[in-house]
Parts: sequence; structure tokens; C-alpha cells
Amino acid sequence: MSAFTIQTKTPFHISAKPEKQELLDEYKGKPLNAIRTPAIVIDRALFAKNCAQMHENARQWGASFRAHVKSHKTSEGTRLQLISSGDQTHAIVVSTVMEACEVIRDGLVADGTVNDILYGLPVALNKVQDLSSLWEEIAAFDAKLRILIDHPDQVKFLEAFERSRANPRRWSVFIKVDCGQKRAGLDPTSLLFKSLLTTVFSSPVISVYGFYSHAGNSYGSTSMSEAASFLSLEIQAVNDAAGLALSILAEQNRTGRQEPFVLAIGATPTAHAATAKSRAQLETHLNGRLEIHAGRPRLYHNEHLRTNIGAGNYPLLDLQQLHTGLVDPKRIAQRVLATVISYYPGRGEDGKDEALCDAGAIALSKDTGPLGGFGDVVGRPWRLGRISQEHGVLTQKVGALSGGGSQERLQVGEMIQIVGQHACLILAAYPWYYVVDSDMPSRGEVVEDVWVPWKGW
Repeated sequence: MSAFTIQTKTPFHISAKPEKQELLDEYKGKPLNAIRTPAIVIDRALFAKNCAQMHENARQWGASFRAHVKSHKTSEGTRLQLISSGDQTHAIVVSTVMEACEVIRDGLVADGTVNDILYGLPVALNKVQDLSSLWEEIAAFDAKLRILIDHPDQVKFLEAFERSRANPRRWSVFIKVDCGQKRAGLDPTSLLFKSLLTTVFSSPVISVYGFYSHAGNSYGSTSMSEAASFLSLEIQAVNDAAGLALSILAEQNRTGRQEPFVLAIGATPTAHAATAKSRAQLETHLNGRLEIHAGRPRLYHNEHLRTNIGAGNYPLLDLQQLHTGLVDPKRIAQRVLATVISYYPGRGEDGKDEALCDAGAIALSKDTGPLGGFGDVVGRPWRLGRISQEHGVLTQKVGALSGGGSQERLQVGEMIQIVGQHACLILAAYPWYYVVDSDMPSRGEVVEDVWVPWKGW
């Protein structure tokens, strides 16, 4: 069967998740040490402050901001991302069709919190019917659904799909630009990119909204200046793409665009680098208007690993973000609660002690990173050094997040807090998140709320 004839329609209404009110009845007001481990905890105050900082960065750049919601996948987190003490936006990026569906089902479009949804992968042909149905649903609220494309066959399929409809439409499209990462998108200097532009501008079902990039290679940054240099390269890539598009339109005598192209840029490190200082250093003439997003994950490589690094996790942060040098450890808003279940004096390297905890690969993922290990114990000189599926081995180290260097023992039965390498994959493992608030009288030691994430694709 041809790929052009295969189509799916997902019955989203049958999906179920835990009831928030039941969870609140059970857990709200409980101290953290009364929670069964492993468990994920989010500090709402830190989460909100991180969102406000990203809004401030966009404001300093004179750019609009599009929030990626894929890391937490919750209505509560989305609201904090969109409306902060710094500013507000109504545009989001989703990684799954289910995220878009749940944003709509939870009322964020109906109440005006969200009015612009970008499905942030080059469009999968078997998801077009689902996306089309969601588009029709939000059109009643004057909200927009946009997609990414990076291949002519995607255009052909959209044309075939619209021909089957009584009233064909134009899809609002970002062209995905590769700025050196070689994951998704096309190099704007390639012949294939120019061919794609010619195809989309000739298509009756495509309206090019802008050009979208993600500087995943910026995760190699260890300073603000390095991240700023990646930001400049990213801007150059989308700007060159838009410049080529304008020249093609001029050749076709189609110069009457009413709105400028949107030049969408950003990974978490480059978004952090979008400061007033870096904006002042930008001398490039722009072929459109800037939009900053903290986008999708990249592939991190070293000689031992190949792993996803979360880029939409700027409200949460983690050890991989800490390694860039662009965030303070006090800004990390998530951690995993675990319990020490056994202790092994002298068993480790150089006669150091080891311990066992009840949080393993499923609780913290198997992602590692430049800082080593699978997670650091907060305030203690211990690291999650080895993991199995349901448990992990804690090894002693010099210099925990607090900077301590003593060789204090862990006690069997005590609860510890672990900051893992990659918040996005960690949160994906949990059916709900315990939410605390360090700005409240409880100082972040009592459950104030429970967030239930969206699941599925």
C-alpha cells in the first residue's frame, strides 16, 4: 500500500490519566518525607522564575517567544511558561500530536492562553488527518495550527490530502533549516533547499510562515560567549534561508507578501544567550522578524555515548544544562526523591563507600553527560554512578551541587534528592509530579500541588 494512501485518525477522547483532584486529596499538605519513592518533585517558584527569565531575554532582543511544552507536558506548566512576571506569549511548540490535543482538551485554547500551536517535527504523513482535525477544532477560537516541512514529498502529500476535501486550505508552514546539527531540516545553501522553496511557493496548499532552526550543537557551550557565537550562526542560517526565499519570490514576480517571514531560532543555551549585550552585537540585516524558542532535544556525542539532551527544559534545567555554564545550580527546578536501601563500606573505587537507592534507569533515564554519572545527590558528595532498571548504586565523589567535599556516610532508610542529567526523559517516566514552592512558608518541603502530565504520541 502506498504511503500516500495510509492515514490514521486517533480517538484521543479515550485516553485517560490519573485524576488531579484525587491526587490533591491524598497528597496536598504532606511533607516530602511522607511520599513513597522514587518520586519527581518540581519547585513551582523556580520553574516560574526560569520562565520569566526567558521572557526577559526575548524582550531584550525585541523578539517574540514561542514556548516548548514537551518537557513537562502539563497545563499548569504551560500557563507558567506563557504568562510570567516578565511578559506573556500565546505561542507554543509541541513534540507530539497528543500534546496539542491535550492543550485543547484542557481549555487553554478556549480561554485564550494558547492561540498558536506548532507541531515541532517535520510532518509525519500518517498524522495529517489528526492535525487537520485539531486545526478545525481550534479554528473556532481564531487559533492557528502550524507544521514543519523539510522534504518535497511532504508537500505532495498535503496537496493530495487537500484535494480530497470539499474546501481545500493552505497549511501554515515553517521550513526546517539545518544550521549544522544534521538531524532534521536542510542546509540553506544546498540545491535541495532551493528546490524545496520552489516547490512550496508553487503549491496551492502551502503558506510559508517562516524558517525554523534549532542550534543543538550549542550544548557544547561552556560560556555565554560560546553560546552567543552559536546563536549568531543560527540567526545567519535562517536569515540566509529567508533571503533566498525572497529572491525566489522576486524571480516569480510575487513580491507582495503582507507579513515578514518569521525567523525562529533557539535552543536552551542560545536562548539563554539572547541578552541585550548579544543583541547589540548583532549587525546582520534581517530578512524577517525574530522569534525565540527553546526547542527540541539534540543528539549529544562523545566517545562513550550518544544521547538526547533536552532543549525545551529551560523551566526545569538539569545537569546537562548546568554543564554549559549558563545556569546556576540554584535555578534547577526538578529533582528525584529516592531512598537509601543499603550501604556498602569500602566497596567502591579506592576503598570508598557505596550505597544502594531505589531509583534506577526507569526513574532517572540512562542519559549521562559531560559531568559524568546519572545524577548528583543534592547537598551531599555522592553521585548516582551505576544504574539497573529499578535501583541505582551511589558512589562517593568530591564536590556535590553544594560544593561539599566531605566523605559523610549515607544512612539506610534516609531520603535523598537527586538532580539527573536530562529532565525531559526523567519526567516522562512519572504518572504525576509533586509540586512544591520554595517561596511559600513551607519553603518547598510540603506538597502544594500535583501536576498530571499528558501521555502518548
